Amino acid sequence: MSRKYRNWRFAPLVVLLVAAMAVTGCAGLFGGQKSHRASSVVDYLYPDTENVIDTPSIAYLNLPIDVGIAFVPSTANRYAKQDIDAPRKQALMERIAAGFTQHDFIGNVEIIPTVYLRSGGSFDNLGQIRTMYGVDVMVLLSYDQVQYTDQGLLSLTYWTIAGAYIFPGEKNDTSTMVDAVVYDIASRKMLFRAPGVAQVKGSATPVNQSEELRRDSARGFALAADDLVVNLNAELDRFKVAVKERPEEIKVTRSAGYTGGGDLGAGFAILFLLLASAAAWHGRRRA
Repeated sequence: MSRKYRNWRFAPLVVLLVAAMAVTGCAGLFGGQKSHRASSVVDYLYPDTENVIDTPSIAYLNLPIDVGIAFVPSTANRYAKQDIDAPRKQALMERIAAGFTQHDFIGNVEIIPTVYLRSGGSFDNLGQIRTMYGVDVMVLLSYDQVQYTDQGLLSLTYWTIAGAYIFPGEKNDTSTMVDAVVYDIASRKMLFRAPGVAQVKGSATPVNQSEELRRDSARGFALAADDLVVNLNAELDRFKVAVKERPEEIKVTRSAGYTGGGDLGAGFAILFLLLASAAAWHGRRRA
């Protein structure tokens, strides 16, 4: 076999490799990009996956409950280098705070800056926040948003305290999830949680792709936030019922001078009994 033949027998393979590189390069130039921004309550509370998660104790809630709201730190990896901007986070936390304050068993609501939450700080960090702000319960917010502009399927897999969520999508889709987990700090017990999800169908062209992706990102977060607020308020209402149905898990006491809803509903029962007694006494007098 001649040296000339030996040199050229690999030509087809070289051509295929060059073609593949060209296609990959074109995909990168003309829309083949992935944008991912995320934070994770799981990573924040349980950074060491080798350790066994502590079994939470009974939650003792002293009414009115003082609540803190905060976004956990962004996930630090090469796939999640971007972050949701601070004004959008602040706006969502203010909306959640407004929803909580509508309930008479909620006392002060504090919006906690993310800088006070250490990456992987876990419950020790929450204990520090409890001391600093005087809060008993924390609403921990996290998010995951992915935009994929190449051919093929987009899939967002987001791990929450309750398990994994998977959202399939197509080219130029923006999938967003915002998650709220409510914890009693002292007992380390999760009281309830609520997700908010959104999917924005995109139609970006290489000319206006970056601008449209930014709009889709903002719209996706706004829609997921709207969904979260609705779900969180519904879970808050269900929590009031669950407190009465699960006394072995959640004990409720009242601060001195507190005249609110007792055990998140007992006040209505007491009022009903008082009215019934008054009606019976009035009936006896008329007799």
